[in-house]
Amino acid sequence: MLSRERVIETINHRTPDRTPVYGWVSANLTDKIEPAFGSVAQFEDRYEFDYAHLFGGPPTYDTKTLEHLNARLGRLPEPIEMLDVPMTDPDDPGAYQGIIEGIRHHKESRGRFVYMQTPGFFEAMNGVFGIENHLAYLLLYPQQIHELYSRQAIWNAAFAMNCIDLGVDMIHISDDWGAQNSLMFSPQIWWEMLYPYHKHVVDAVKSRGCYVSLHSDGNIMSVLDGVEKLGFDVVHPFQESAGMDYSAYLSRYRHKFTIMGGLDVQTTIGFGNFDALASEIRRVLGLFKEGGLLYCTTHYVQSHCSIEELTFAYDLIYDTIRK
Repeated sequence: MLSRERVIETINHRTPDRTPVYGWVSANLTDKIEPAFGSVAQFEDRYEFDYAHLFGGPPTYDTKTLEHLNARLGRLPEPIEMLDVPMTDPDDPGAYQGIIEGIRHHKESRGRFVYMQTPGFFEAMNGVFGIENHLAYLLLYPQQIHELYSRQAIWNAAFAMNCIDLGVDMIHISDDWGAQNSLMFSPQIWWEMLYPYHKHVVDAVKSRGCYVSLHSDGNIMSVLDGVEKLGFDVVHPFQESAGMDYSAYLSRYRHKFTIMGGLDVQTTIGFGNFDALASEIRRVLGLFKEGGLLYCTTHYVQSHCSIEELTFAYDLIYDTIRK
């Protein structure tokens, strides 16, 4: 079975020949990987990664425009002030060159499944407002937040359509909602303020026959029924260390969506405890031996992880999934 086929089998709730594997390793560990392997690409080839996470494309708002606005105001903007700020052009062809190159390298040359990072709503606007302000604005200015999210949903869908046209296999919407033990806001706020706009984007992606995935750190157990209703095919990271329950997934959601994750950067990899690391790798891979898992790090492996530990982990993963 080829890599892309293996991932598709898993997303479609079938049992592949082995668990597909990937890892978010480049952001913090490139300087350690390159001396040992020559490049991150050679590390990915050595461990026969089955899929790849692509970044790039136009930003939702022009960075210099926001800087000038902040300087003029002397503070971060409020929602009513952002309504006058234009979004960038999602159809700017010059913004997609990196995505094209990523598809060429991973999908066309390596046969991998490729998924594309796209913005959510809460996470994206945290960069504009600051997270604490944004949480307050959900309650103080709901109508203005609805207006901002509504126009961003149109932008996000256009961006996604362009990525699909280029050959991306899955649109990956990054929208952190979870704290360590619960959502950062109430489930009611999620259903009222976030669900409608995610539905707009997910429906648009699904209309093209493309897969769609969600990234949210933390504990989002209280809205998993909503995530299922939206139609997400994949959920990352389904963070066990934040109280997300694998047994609940296996009993209730196993045939609704697939988990991407399993190698926890908060508790498992990067702490120098090789015995615990090995035990966790074997445990999680064993739980999902019949499918349901795209094995991956739960987030970027942090810089305190040594190259020896990273290599130990992926040597073990490589051998375990091939037994």
